[in-house]
Amino acid sequence: MNRKSYTDLRDGLIRAALPHVPFDGWTREALEKAAIDAGRGKDMAAALFPAGVRDALDAFADLADREMLAALYLLDPEGMRIRDRVHRAVMERFAFLQQYREAERLALGYWTLPHRAPHAARIVWRTADRIWDWAGDTATDYNRYTKRGLLSGVLGATALAWLNDDSRDMASTEAFLSRRIENVMQLGRIIGKIRKTG
Repeated sequence: MNRKSYTDLRDGLIRAALPHVPFDGWTREALEKAAIDAGRGKDMAAALFPAGVRDALDAFADLADREMLAALYLLDPEGMRIRDRVHRAVMERFAFLQQYREAERLALGYWTLPHRAPHAARIVWRTADRIWDWAGDTATDYNRYTKRGLLSGVLGATALAWLNDDSRDMASTEAFLSRRIENVMQLGRIIGKIRKTG
């Protein structure tokens, strides 16, 4: 099985699972029901997600990232300020997740246990990395890691704001994100001045 076929199968099972998740949670049972709904035997869930729910949630986050990038595909980031590129990318990701808000709430709850934190951090970092890559960042020094680390924090905080957002068209989330990005930009300027004077 080539990589694309594997990803397509995994995506299909995740999409089939999402209607079950608000009722069954992110469980092996929900994944098995999804495999049956997708026309596969329930053993397909274990074949595609050998680590169970952890692998499924990793795949869900990856799907959200790729849906975000697909929505950004026709945009020309060159005509946008860096902060606007990052802002647009983050909001496109939440736009995709909006229809799966309860599934994302349960996913975030799963990752809150301390022993799952390292894997959760890698997933958030991957999203931040993809956003910065789309935004045109080519840094290879400490700036690369600083930008992705700061954006990871912004993504986590904004996700919590989004989960509690009952405003029209995610207006409250968008305003919250704008403030967090401005905070990061200010911090970046301060760090830059410190390094120059140091």
